[in-house]
Amino acid sequence: MSIEQSIDATRASKIGKGGLSEACIATAFHDVGAAAEKLRGQIRDGSLPLMALPDDTHDLAEIRDLAEEIVDGAKDVVVLGVGGSALGAKTLAQLADHDVPGLAPRNGLRVHFMDNLDPLTFGRVIDTLPMKTTRFISISKSGGTGETLMQTCVAIAALEKADLGKRIAKHLFAITEPEKPGKTNALRALTAPFGVTTLEHHTGVGGRYSVLTNVGLLPAAVMGLKIAAIRKGARAALTSLARHDTSKAPAVAGAVVNLAAMREGKNISVMMGYGDRFEKLARWWVQLWAESLGKDGQGSQPVAALGPVDQHSQQQLYLAGPRDKLFTVLTLDVKDTGPKIAKPLAKLCNEPDFGGKRIGDLVAAQGRAMIDTFIRNGRPVRHIHLGKLDEETLGELLMTLMIETILTGYAMGVDPFDQPAVEEAKILAKKYLAEG
Repeated sequence: MSIEQSIDATRASKIGKGGLSEACIATAFHDVGAAAEKLRGQIRDGSLPLMALPDDTHDLAEIRDLAEEIVDGAKDVVVLGVGGSALGAKTLAQLADHDVPGLAPRNGLRVHFMDNLDPLTFGRVIDTLPMKTTRFISISKSGGTGETLMQTCVAIAALEKADLGKRIAKHLFAITEPEKPGKTNALRALTAPFGVTTLEHHTGVGGRYSVLTNVGLLPAAVMGLKIAAIRKGARAALTSLARHDTSKAPAVAGAVVNLAAMREGKNISVMMGYGDRFEKLARWWVQLWAESLGKDGQGSQPVAALGPVDQHSQQQLYLAGPRDKLFTVLTLDVKDTGPKIAKPLAKLCNEPDFGGKRIGDLVAAQGRAMIDTFIRNGRPVRHIHLGKLDEETLGELLMTLMIETILTGYAMGVDPFDQPAVEEAKILAKKYLAEG
């Protein structure tokens, strides 16, 4: 297992009155333990398809083959999808340097995730991209996501305008659920007349949990990532849950401290990852946590932060503001990595201790210092450390966080898989659009 986790610094016995009481942690361990037994039962009887994904390999060849078809002759790939149809893929994409400041994607392919509908942005993208070397991947589980349907309509029109109307099937691809009796899949209805290749969205896995399906893996394969390794890593998270002593599984411990924090009035959960490639991970986790657990007047507010930059923008509030937060600091083994600082330049800027050190040494020190500062100020913090960041490790971390979320939901007594409050605004938006 490549994930190390410590929850010691969440305890009042470790950090003082701002920490979680031992009694509350003990009760949470009992409740999460019962939730873990429920989940293990679902794994055994196969009633939760998400848990079977790590061992599934039958679809990987299909995903790789389609990825090869998409990138053939392409310079730009545009992914159309919102929420769970994009956030997981964006998290994986950062392994290939996508949207990492100052870097271009490793394989030279420009990938654009148009996951926030903005008329100015999308209009400029369509107007400036060369359609002959552009490919579109349209993703919607239900097939009825309004934003995705509109974007797909615009993409088809742009391809037709570029005299590619007879070749749309070479430029547009889709992922959506199979047709259901008595129900129209709008995305299929829109793309079928053009012969668009469509992969089936897993019917038993919801959008925010879909990163290990073709929803996350197709864009990952397009960017040259090892998709089998992602699933292999996820399998490691399941293995840790299957052990006889589930209390040692990272997902169980994570669920325990989050549950205890909520019960003691700490209803804000902050994830701060130290490294650019953790930025999209935190954004993905925010949706996963909020949409899964914010029900029946319960839940905690997830907050995404990025270290070390947010030490400068948010640390004041975190250390001197209300004691209503649980912190998760995510670090990577970066010591002795990165450019080295020349000793004469270190002396010149009056920081002689910088001399001979590397950028990674400072980042490692900042992560450690942030954790110790939380402890000294009585702010409960758990620490997750990764020895490396690759497809396998990220797959394990993603699955760990999904299991943690499910266990927390079960222990809270809410369904972590539905999202009844999401539909109201969607229905109203379509109503107002129709009314003009």
